[in-house]
Amino acid sequence: MKKNLLIPLLFFILSPLFAGNDITDLAAEAIRQGNAKDLSKYFKENVDLAIGEKEEVYSSAQAELILKDFFSKNTPKTFIIVHQGMSKLGLQYVIGNLTTSTGNFRVSFYIKKSLHGQFIQQLRIDTEQ
Repeated sequence: MKKNLLIPLLFFILSPLFAGNDITDLAAEAIRQGNAKDLSKYFKENVDLAIGEKEEVYSSAQAELILKDFFSKNTPKTFIIVHQGMSKLGLQYVIGNLTTSTGNFRVSFYIKKSLHGQFIQQLRIDTEQ
């Protein structure tokens, strides 16, 4: 009887350890779809957003509007993650190539883990040359 309870209990306890990359996949899918609203769900209250040469810290609501405008002008066709890892500061990072109706962009974002979950701390969209 105890043996039957042990396996589900271990799964429940250990599953958060293996669910760490969920935000990466969800954010990548939001970028792929050009869905600023879904992407902004993964921002903390404030996010460092850089599109081209313009970089500012915005509230998540402001960042959502800026991204909505970007996606309306640059309709995504594909987004492919080309590299991901962990920075020296302990932040997870993701780098990908975004192909849009107007050209190609390099997208990178940093994910910070906290007691309350994972959040995108910084998002950069740079023109590919």
